[in-house]
Amino acid sequence: QVNTAQRILNGNINTKGVTVGGYGEITYNNVEEKNAELDVQRLVILFGYKFDTRTQFITEIEFEHVNELFVEQAFLQYSVSDNVNLRAGLMLVPMGIINEYHEPTTFNGVERPSIDGSIIPTTWREIGIGVSGRYNEASLRYQAYLFNGFLSTTSDGNGTIVSGKIGGSNGLRGGRQKGIKSTMNNVNFSGKLDYYGLPGLRLGLSGYFGRTQSPVDVQDIDGAAIGLTMIGLDARYAYQRFTARGQFIYGSLSDTEAYNMITGQDLGSALQGYYIEGAYNLLSQEKKQQLFGFVRYEAYDTHQKIEGNLTDNLLYDRQEWTFGLSYKIAQGAVVKGDYQLKNNASPISTSTNQLNFGIGVWF
Repeated sequence: QVNTAQRILNGNINTKGVTVGGYGEITYNNVEEKNAELDVQRLVILFGYKFDTRTQFITEIEFEHVNELFVEQAFLQYSVSDNVNLRAGLMLVPMGIINEYHEPTTFNGVERPSIDGSIIPTTWREIGIGVSGRYNEASLRYQAYLFNGFLSTTSDGNGTIVSGKIGGSNGLRGGRQKGIKSTMNNVNFSGKLDYYGLPGLRLGLSGYFGRTQSPVDVQDIDGAAIGLTMIGLDARYAYQRFTARGQFIYGSLSDTEAYNMITGQDLGSALQGYYIEGAYNLLSQEKKQQLFGFVRYEAYDTHQKIEGNLTDNLLYDRQEWTFGLSYKIAQGAVVKGDYQLKNNASPISTSTNQLNFGIGVWF
């Protein structure tokens, strides 16, 4: 399986030239006891340019909900050799599966797994430099980057912290800088190894290490920045008409007690989540079309651990079942439908049911 950037990098065989691609999703979400919502969730245009046999540029421009515009990727790659590629620019952080492979035809379910929103803040991208490549003799693909990382606090410019950007139900998500005039005073390391030496199986090990960013006038205040260590394990398997995937993510955060005291946030000192999914193609392998029935279970908690006087919020300890169908009517076109049962550990909360339909394309 490849993602958009890999497809353009590998597919542009011209000595020079432009490659154009894209993907998009239109969704219907009906949460129990609420009005249904229809949304052009995202429409993405991709451009690649090959300067010569070694030098390429990739960019991904995304319209979200019709009226929001983002640059999701924009990086320059120079191939030193068949096994070593240097990269610099706005790039995806290689953590888990969906953050790199989020094109709608590559995953089951109308919505992406929830832990890839609250634990891994998909789509997680930052500006950085690094190296990537593969060694087919060892069946290994590798990535290693230096990034600027999350923004944890804002200030008034005179030494006073105004707000905290991370915490609560969505964990680190609010701290994504996305390459928008990004603050940088700490360097973060991100790396991933993928092993593909067994037929039908792909295994991934991810790591992210560093500290968040804070404005220069408050960077020496205890709690203005926090330390972050995140480890991820993921697996994908395919055999004939059966496919399965799963991932586990654990994030350990330091200095959260001081951070919560000065910002009023409720950031946990550990975040954890996992899911497991199985799918089966209900059509024969001789047919070009595929109809996958699937089931996915996930559990994730942004208050896996807490520090100091912070109260463990059981609403943040969540579990979900998703049952659905993915009908791939052509290569690059899918129609999806699923039903979700969402619950949490709070004794005062009730479960939420949600019905979803969607169409997705990737070309």
